[in-house]
Amino acid sequence: MMYAIALLQIIMAVVMIIYFSSALKDRHSKEKNVRLGSYGEASHIAALRKISLTRPLTETLRPTTPDEIVGQERGLTALKNALCGPNPQHVIIYGPPGVGKTAAARVAMELAKASPGTPFKADAPFIEADATIMQFDERAIADPLLGSVHDPIYQGAGAFGSLGIPRPKEGAVTKAHGGVLFLDEIGGLSSYHLNRLLKVLEEGKVHFYSSYYSEKNKDIPPYIHDIFKNGMPADFRLIGATTRSPEELPPALRSRCREIFFDELKADDATLIAENSCQRLGAEYDSTVPELVGKYCTNGRDSVNIIQNAWSAVAAEGRKRITMADIRNALNEGRFVKRHDVRLSSKARVGIVKGLAVRGSQGAVITIEAVAVYGGSGLSVRGIALEEEVKGGASHLKRKGSALESAENVLEVLEQLTSFRKSDYHISINFPESHILDGPSAGAAMLLAVYSAVYNIPVKGDIALTGEIGLKGDIRPVGGVGQKVAAALEAGAVRVYIPLGNADDTNDKRAVTISRAEEVINLAEVSEEYSA
Repeated sequence: MMYAIALLQIIMAVVMIIYFSSALKDRHSKEKNVRLGSYGEASHIAALRKISLTRPLTETLRPTTPDEIVGQERGLTALKNALCGPNPQHVIIYGPPGVGKTAAARVAMELAKASPGTPFKADAPFIEADATIMQFDERAIADPLLGSVHDPIYQGAGAFGSLGIPRPKEGAVTKAHGGVLFLDEIGGLSSYHLNRLLKVLEEGKVHFYSSYYSEKNKDIPPYIHDIFKNGMPADFRLIGATTRSPEELPPALRSRCREIFFDELKADDATLIAENSCQRLGAEYDSTVPELVGKYCTNGRDSVNIIQNAWSAVAAEGRKRITMADIRNALNEGRFVKRHDVRLSSKARVGIVKGLAVRGSQGAVITIEAVAVYGGSGLSVRGIALEEEVKGGASHLKRKGSALESAENVLEVLEQLTSFRKSDYHISINFPESHILDGPSAGAAMLLAVYSAVYNIPVKGDIALTGEIGLKGDIRPVGGVGQKVAAALEAGAVRVYIPLGNADDTNDKRAVTISRAEEVINLAEVSEEYSA
């Protein structure tokens, strides 16, 4: 019996020796494979790092000083005011793509770090992130914006996992601590992220939660205890950039931020950027090249891209000079459309009036055409939104477009004030620009255009007007008057007529207030010098 037990022990020992030897051999084999694989991957990565291409011209020419920010001087000044000094603010920048929002934010941050009394240190970070790609895991394993907790149950927890320790991971808000978080396309932020981000902005820290955390767990390092008890530091200033309109952003976010508007570049600004691009390339160019580029571009990125495309063609042919033909080829390849910059003429015409609108954050001069055909009846309006969706809480209602209602009000008012009768005329109103008009602010201009068409009285071509028309002939205040007046004057208007209720919206003496429809139709009484 004793021999049998001894034999069994020997067999068990041999089996264990074979098992552990095999396991150890297998481990060594795996470690060898890992080392070989790591060496191969490391060599591959090292080889990749030795390869680099030249940077695109749009990156090379990105502005780095205030003088290099073209066409956004007003916006840059507002940014400096928001960030410089002892109490920097959160900011939202509105504007079209490629007009310099990111570059201006970087420049303003550098100026802020050098401003008197600033809370920003010399090494304060400027962290850039894109809101549209800020994905998060519903289990909170990963969240690049706010940070996350790596619980011990998940793969890769390592030594922390074997001890049952949850491990907080910092996100962009903590990386921006003491500096600026630039969040591009902030309008694309998810509601989950937005609500938590607003809390972070208020408290200056991020709170983490985990069912694996216990204050009594002595294996948890003190710094992790500190994070769960006091939060992860995240005291920064937010600069959000968006191509959306203010109405599309949540009021809770807007109320915490200073709002700054960047505009489309003027033709002269786009021309200057094109000229600077040629010079920094060291390229020879025809003197009219920058001006041609400026006629097609409303942002700096397009200006640079056109020059780069033309320069690539020049280099491929072994030439050194950018010609007008090269630019035209680049414009055709990119299918660029010529700018539509309105210039007002003093010539008076029947049934044609210049109205005003707001597109994005900028004012715009719009053309309104009216034709009155005697013997017909009815009203047709082209170039406007015929329906509007009204959002209120959980309800979504549709109604007749307010621009169409405004046109109907025009006919009602004309019947009250003149011998005009709707049943005697077919009235056609057209807004020929490609943008669809919505809102009632073109009412006063439509009134003048229809009156001019009905009574065949020309209207000055160098005046513009805005205002909603009421059924009793009142001219009611409208929005965006400051931008509208600026656009009209830039287009060459000698007079801009605005509602009396908007008198405080501009200080320019060329802006004249109107309050009644009678004042509007009197504008059609032109003098000899303006007769067609």
